[in-house]
Amino acid sequence: MTIQKTTSTMAILSGILLSGLLGLSLDEAEAQSNYRLKTLGTGSSPYVVSTVFADIVNNNTDDRVQVDATGSGPEHAVTTARGVTQFTSSFSPGIAALMRDGEGMFTSLPQASDLYGNMRMLFSYPMGLYHGAVFADSGIETYEDLKGKRVFTGPPTGQARKTVEPLIEAITGYKAGEDYEVVNISWDAASQSFQDGNLDAYFNPTQAPSPILTQIAMANKIRFLSIPEVEEGELSAVLGRPGYRVVELPADIYGENQVNTEPARSIGVTIGMATNKDMPEDAIYTMTKAFWENLEEKQEALPQMRNLSLDTVFQDMNTLLHPGAIRYYKEVGLDIPENLIPPEAQ
Repeated sequence: MTIQKTTSTMAILSGILLSGLLGLSLDEAEAQSNYRLKTLGTGSSPYVVSTVFADIVNNNTDDRVQVDATGSGPEHAVTTARGVTQFTSSFSPGIAALMRDGEGMFTSLPQASDLYGNMRMLFSYPMGLYHGAVFADSGIETYEDLKGKRVFTGPPTGQARKTVEPLIEAITGYKAGEDYEVVNISWDAASQSFQDGNLDAYFNPTQAPSPILTQIAMANKIRFLSIPEVEEGELSAVLGRPGYRVVELPADIYGENQVNTEPARSIGVTIGMATNKDMPEDAIYTMTKAFWENLEEKQEALPQMRNLSLDTVFQDMNTLLHPGAIRYYKEVGLDIPENLIPPEAQ
């Protein structure tokens, strides 16, 4: 497979990313390799990680990374596996397992398992947790109150929907499209629709505090739905997946307009930055090294980045590492799990 490069540009909302694209001479621009990184919508954890990754790479290496915040996680995996795009920051262990086995949203893609063989990891990171947000005056206080409501559970083809809808059903018995209305829109459209009052409940897997939800909470009182204490096994449809666990959202993390008086129990997810196995080893080594060596400065300004650490770089990882990433992690003294070493790095 031949990796396809792109030289197109796009408008990036983040000033961080824009800063990495300015100040280049023509000769410098021509000397650089240009790569595309697919990620989720503006304000999501993968989007924040992507913009920081691109900014660091663009300012500290001879390569350039352009962020494209369109599409869903499974779509990003397929385009990266095919070499149409070079990175995805939304490759979760759950998506990896479904792609590997040709299940879930990949059942209609006969070559899914073969494409999965093209995927290689750079690092894992905590995506955050599933925020189930409602306005405090909506009358919705528990998952049971979602009956008959307009609910955004994620884009139609994304992994979020495959998580939220089984979660709601496990807690309440409610079926999507029967007991509550599922709204079919994108991440960006959903955040705006929720702010405009056109959604009763808005689910978003993201680090806390989320930029979007912080903005909403500045002008509105909001509540986050909490998973009730249930018998072990009742949530197995969700917690049985790779990289999923129950976590707590602090009661005051969104300030005085968050009406929760106790932590809200939710689902925490691990996700990862992935690339194609045909990406040059030297390029991935250089990018990985630059990212981790310049991350601390970004973490000071961006709370969403503070959970990223070399201590958890392999957490829940179930896809082989790229040799370039392995080279860096060995250089800094990390022990590489044997099951993550690909044939080309043996």
